[in-house]
Amino acid sequence: MKKSLLRWQNWFLIIVFVILYAPIVFLIAYSFSSGTTMDHFGHLSGVHYIELLSDKRMLAIFLDTILIAILSSTLATIVGTLGAMAIHNAKHRQTKQTLLSFNSVLMVSPDVIIGASFLIFFTALRVPLGFWSVLLSHTAFEIPIVVLMILPRLGEMSSSLINASADLGASNWQTMSQIILPFISPGIIAGFFMAITYSLDDFAVTFFVTGNGFTTLSVEIYSRARQGISLEINALAGIMFIFSLILVVVYYLIENRKPTKPKRMGAL
Repeated sequence: MKKSLLRWQNWFLIIVFVILYAPIVFLIAYSFSSGTTMDHFGHLSGVHYIELLSDKRMLAIFLDTILIAILSSTLATIVGTLGAMAIHNAKHRQTKQTLLSFNSVLMVSPDVIIGASFLIFFTALRVPLGFWSVLLSHTAFEIPIVVLMILPRLGEMSSSLINASADLGASNWQTMSQIILPFISPGIIAGFFMAITYSLDDFAVTFFVTGNGFTTLSVEIYSRARQGISLEINALAGIMFIFSLILVVVYYLIENRKPTKPKRMGAL
């Protein structure tokens, strides 16, 4: 009975992965077609990748998208790490629950509502819509993700480590840099990569706050798709998929690196 159940579980898992990855494979496969549409597959060709590399506007948008993702993720990771520590160290349970509730607002709110709110906010403050509005918006909705990735690691950390460092005469900075940050580093790294993923994936919020000639890949692809799907978009999807795989591999290598030998407490 157990073997039969396990077999059905394996088949179910295979079917789920096929459903998830088949559209991606189909999309990338047609990027190597010599045709101009996805109605039929021509002979193998890299013409659409050549067209993509010669499209200076698309390349500029690609670099802008990567830049926004890296900068916003870095800012969100810094702010999110400090925010997670503040929530974890809250003395009153009610205060902690209130802070967690505020942190979860951006996680559960529809992207359209968030995008419209940012648009009204920037318009009221007369902030020009463009690079900075997109950067600030991405940073804002990435912070709760980072906080949620770090809080479990802080919960696992024993307070005896902090007390021991204080007993040994460590300063607050030494305790932070040599004990707390190394312990929660898996959560920080996971939050950083999750923030990058959310930034690259976002469309709704970016659609509201972009302007002044600045745009990201998601908004540009949407604009071009309304005029008709070009296989150049398939080529771009293939490149983005490879970029995503690289991020996964980098994250895997960081997570599975050999842990460094902890410093002796006496060195504090």
